[in-house]
Amino acid sequence: MAQNLQNPPRRKFWGWGYEGHGPGPDEVQALSRMVLERFGIPAEEARRPPRIEDLDLRPSRVIPPATLESICRRDSESRAAHTYGKSFRDLARAVESEFPHPPDFVAEPRSEEEVQRVLEWCDETRTVAIPYGGGSSVVGGVEAPASDDRPFVSIDLTRLDQVLEVDARSRSARIQGGVMGPSLESQLRPHGLTLRHFPQSFEFSTLGGWIATRSGGHYCTLHTHIDDFVQGLRMITPSGVAESRRLPGSGAGPSPDRLWIGSEGILGIITEAWMRLQDRPTLRASAAVAFESFKNATACVRALSQSGLHPANCRLLDAGEALTSGTGSGENHLLVVGFESADHDPAASMRRALEICRDHGGTVPEDAGATRHEKGRKGDDAVGTWSQFFVRAPYLREALYLATGLITETFETASTWDQFETLHHNVTQAVTDALQRICGGGTVTCRFTHVYPDGPAPYYTVFAPGRAGSQLEQWTEIKQAASEAIAQSGGTITHHHAVGRDHRPWYDRQRPDLFAQALRAAKREVDPGGILNPGVLIDPDIAPDSQPSRETPQNVVGTNHPNR
Repeated sequence: MAQNLQNPPRRKFWGWGYEGHGPGPDEVQALSRMVLERFGIPAEEARRPPRIEDLDLRPSRVIPPATLESICRRDSESRAAHTYGKSFRDLARAVESEFPHPPDFVAEPRSEEEVQRVLEWCDETRTVAIPYGGGSSVVGGVEAPASDDRPFVSIDLTRLDQVLEVDARSRSARIQGGVMGPSLESQLRPHGLTLRHFPQSFEFSTLGGWIATRSGGHYCTLHTHIDDFVQGLRMITPSGVAESRRLPGSGAGPSPDRLWIGSEGILGIITEAWMRLQDRPTLRASAAVAFESFKNATACVRALSQSGLHPANCRLLDAGEALTSGTGSGENHLLVVGFESADHDPAASMRRALEICRDHGGTVPEDAGATRHEKGRKGDDAVGTWSQFFVRAPYLREALYLATGLITETFETASTWDQFETLHHNVTQAVTDALQRICGGGTVTCRFTHVYPDGPAPYYTVFAPGRAGSQLEQWTEIKQAASEAIAQSGGTITHHHAVGRDHRPWYDRQRPDLFAQALRAAKREVDPGGILNPGVLIDPDIAPDSQPSRETPQNVVGTNHPNR
């Protein structure tokens, strides 16, 4: 859809994406009818999206000082839009106009110096500071903790949105942390380069958010997480500035980047990063392979992941997932496999991959795997259908909730291959039982988003009929059942959605106690007042009335700006 630059689309304060985007009335009606029939839900009057004029937000408890007033907003729409992320729980509360803990104001710094000034003011006034990128968190990562009664500021980084420097020789770039995915790629395109990191939230998430939450991206194998592309970082903390050296690799002790990547806003604000880039691919080959047996399909994916071929795409959809996405009839499981390159024809790799698929009982279409150029046909086959569904899924979820009250939830994990079969059985059984008990029925489907030589990352999707007024309670029970099954079966509580506040109980059990102590000690040094995103990852080891140390407010830790 072409954008009108004079009247750009307006983002919803209560839900996903832009106003007016998503499925049209006819499509919503058809999908709603299918859902109502599938689950036997009686048709009810559709929920209406909330209107900003109907919200009754609590008054701001603090106001920005005059020195920051020009970059701060206290209007209702800004505060409401920065209250929640984009999980089902967030959607359900927002649709009911429940915004009990909005930020007292929203700060939109335009420079690193303004980020420092905002944090200094928060530190001095004991005001909680929650970094905010695109607001696409699905784990409660950007909302205020209900148990903390301190005022809080949402620090929106999206004005820090520039590619500052490109080193084509090293194939890397220095990029501000608030740049959204589409803008980032647009700025890199004239250089023939790409970060090639496309999470489902790509359109509405930022580089700094990807790094802070260890986002999973485009590549199903090899370079699966944003971690693989980080060359160096720059972070602003209440105690000063920290910057890591820009290096292709180093064995000089523990890497500071590995502490900051995944820190989810509790240690500081990522303002810049040197990122490893890639030449834009021009040659692609892809295929959709059908399997009658999920066990055989899983064995095929394991063989592919251990083959050394490193396909860019290796997504396995079970029969239910294929049906839901429109890529299959629901009779077979579907493996979408693909290769891409800016340097060489991937045909040889594709031929070997398809041989592996056939060896494991896969049915390969006759014309599958042909190499096509970047400017060639994008495809209206199963591969193209899946890609389109992937992008539209958040809009569809939202439309179905408004129309039918349908409960949707997604959760993901990772386990070693030797544990996967048990984990998959336990998780699907536990969730199926919970759906029957809590909702009277429902479905759970599975796909692999990423795969490794030592194990897969299964991603589960739940659809269930909701009871009017009880969807949040139903969602909570389903979430707990799924999380418990994952934890008890040896999986990680999250592969790429992050911890936030929703996953804290299970993350507390997963991480070593000594590591939690070390993380608290690190936070105590960089954030002595405990103002940064409290309640995420750890509970800070700081008394609520303690005074932060102000000995070195402008201290620059461990750098003389070697990268700038």
